[in-house]
Amino acid sequence: MEKAKVYFTKEITPESLVKVYEALGVELKGKVGVKISTGEPGGHNYLKPELIKNLVQKLNANIIECCTAYAGKRMNPEDHFQTVKDHGFTSIAEVDIMDAEGDFEIPVNGKHLDVNIVGNNLKNYDSILNLAHFKGHAMGGFGGVIKNQSIGIASTSGKAYIHTAGATRNASELWDKLPKQNDFLESMAESAKSVADYMKGNILYIDVMNNLSIDCDCDSSPEDPCMKDIGILASVDPVAVDQACIDLIWSSKDEGRDHFIQRVERQNGRHILPYAEEIGLGTREYELINID
Repeated sequence: MEKAKVYFTKEITPESLVKVYEALGVELKGKVGVKISTGEPGGHNYLKPELIKNLVQKLNANIIECCTAYAGKRMNPEDHFQTVKDHGFTSIAEVDIMDAEGDFEIPVNGKHLDVNIVGNNLKNYDSILNLAHFKGHAMGGFGGVIKNQSIGIASTSGKAYIHTAGATRNASELWDKLPKQNDFLESMAESAKSVADYMKGNILYIDVMNNLSIDCDCDSSPEDPCMKDIGILASVDPVAVDQACIDLIWSSKDEGRDHFIQRVERQNGRHILPYAEEIGLGTREYELINID
């Protein structure tokens, strides 16, 4: 497979976010959804409205989200929407909690999953900007665009299904039916691939490497960032852009690097990347293009 192009800027500003998107040279057409994590109340590392506003409005896009599978302030649509409002996202765009009116199945030709259960309103979008905050994650080791497209677009039932590698759709049973770690990671890759297939490839991918905590934005009390901000990366290839982020962490001379790597390695997090490549989601081979 040909090397993917991954565009990179060290600047993390509203203007540089637009610039790195434009470097891709691909127009997102029709009705656009910008998939972000709106952040659990108490957390503070999620991508802020003031950072993403210019790009979201340039695309005339809705911000899209789905409810969680764990108890908190984003598990039902009413609480989730209040969180979205409290975090300032409704002031910059329309926000669509896509599973507020149910969910539907899209096919998965996977080793673990036969279907992916996603928010019903995904049907309303022609293209997606997958705008991820790259960070650590307690279960996945790390979270970037692949996680944002798998767990992030799945409904509550879908999240349970992915987390248990197809064992249950019931969120109340999730913690009792956790699978082997690699099966979970592979299920995330399979569900992300199903979304890419459903959208017929009309997705662009951006990882923002700021507030680099070992904890996810779904954590209501995350550990403070352990590394300095690195920059923004963008690609048409989700595997390449997540791989590039991992490589930047591994090659960093930041004193917090080892702590971040320990979180990734504890969960065997990098396993998702070769598996995602194996099933055709993208390639780990890339060319990093600095646009500064």
